[in-house]
Amino acid sequence: MFHNLTRLLFGILIVAATLPLLPRTALAADPIKALIVDGQNNHAVWPTTTKTMKKYLEETKLFTVDVATAAPVGTDLNFKPDFSKYAVVISNFGHGAAPWPEATQKAFETFVSSGGGFVVVHAADNSFPEWPAYNEMIGLGGWGGRTEKDGPYVYVNDKGETVRDETPGNGGNHGAQWEFPVIVRDHEHPITKGMPTEWLHAKDELYDKLRGPARKMQILATAESQVTGRNEPMIFTVNYGKGRVFHTPMGHAEYSIECVGFITTFQRGTEWAATGKVTLPIPADFPTAEKTSSRAFVK
Repeated sequence: MFHNLTRLLFGILIVAATLPLLPRTALAADPIKALIVDGQNNHAVWPTTTKTMKKYLEETKLFTVDVATAAPVGTDLNFKPDFSKYAVVISNFGHGAAPWPEATQKAFETFVSSGGGFVVVHAADNSFPEWPAYNEMIGLGGWGGRTEKDGPYVYVNDKGETVRDETPGNGGNHGAQWEFPVIVRDHEHPITKGMPTEWLHAKDELYDKLRGPARKMQILATAESQVTGRNEPMIFTVNYGKGRVFHTPMGHAEYSIECVGFITTFQRGTEWAATGKVTLPIPADFPTAEKTSSRAFVK
């Protein structure tokens, strides 16, 4: 009996010793740590959209989400998030946001270029026009004095070809808000894989005439602007160093981000930016070409 007990204890020790060697998939996966940065945005609804996006990520059970909020006016010298603690950063800044402290800018550049994920939502592509690295990260931007000096207009023509248009002019524009069709251009990318070719987005601003460096940029979906008649980028990615950037100009107001198309794109885009993969499925209530689909945010 003594020998049997000894063998049992020895066996338990052997199993315990091998547990750390098991592949990560055999154990409980750690949550993806995400950070939303905000505090200065020309859209007064930004506190609500931050709360809503935080909820969207947390409800997937994949993410834990922190929020870092800068002072409402001017450069906040105390705005120094520790980006290294996170896998992905989501910007909910907007037009007219004051520059971050230089040290914070450098830390963020290092974070993304070293492999960190970055998510750009709507007016975040209006921010920081004088920050060269930021313009590289977002690929395309608007307003803030952006012109041909910042890069070409980029859109997709009727043949499905990406056009880099060097025509002089201001960057950034939109018409009246409306429910517009989104056309998926890349069905193989993890973010858009499984989406219908066309789906109807809820009422939103359709950004057009965005321009910027657009280097290492991949357009995943577009929408036809009623102003320009061009197929403007609505979902796209940018590679910056080792980092992955997911950018959507959609998301003007709470009713815009309640669109299931936006929710799904945002969740999957954030997972991709953080990990390079997408495990989240396309939900059953995803919009169709004929009908929008929304989920009311409960505050």
